[in-house]
Amino acid sequence: MKLNDIRDNEGARHRRMRVGRGIGSGKGKTAGRGQKGQKSREGVSINGFEGGQMPLHMRIPKRGFNNIFAKDFAEVNLGQIQKLVDAKKLDAAALIDHAALKAAGVARGGKDGVRVLAKGELTAKLSFKIAGVSASAKAAIEKAGGSVEVIEVVPAAEKAAAKKNSVRDAKRAARA
Repeated sequence: MKLNDIRDNEGARHRRMRVGRGIGSGKGKTAGRGQKGQKSREGVSINGFEGGQMPLHMRIPKRGFNNIFAKDFAEVNLGQIQKLVDAKKLDAAALIDHAALKAAGVARGGKDGVRVLAKGELTAKLSFKIAGVSASAKAAIEKAGGSVEVIEVVPAAEKAAAKKNSVRDAKRAARA
């Protein structure tokens, strides 16, 4: 067998059927859609419609909810941090914060900051300035001789609103 002899199996590829192109094609006139009615028309989307009966996706019970006030943390484990320190991707002497972990490639997402969890072993003496830490992770960091400072991260939307309010208040004070 040669590379230039390779072909698809017979019948493996089909050309698209061109419908509505005359009676000789076998799919002319109604183009295989039958006669009249809603389904013969263009732009019909009736997926899930059950003739007026309550559709299945509305009949089944719903559970749970999405908490719109939940904080979105990028979760990082102590084992990951130790690996980065061993690989010299994180400087053990420097302060470790969201920016440092993001640059190292472990803190993905997390618009409300980073939360450190206790999975894995930590041997390096590190100082953290982060948005959240589990109790067991804090104990492990302090056991290794490090320190943890938990900060309150203000989301960008709240910062913008606060700035807008301060500008408005300044304008009112100038007028008065």
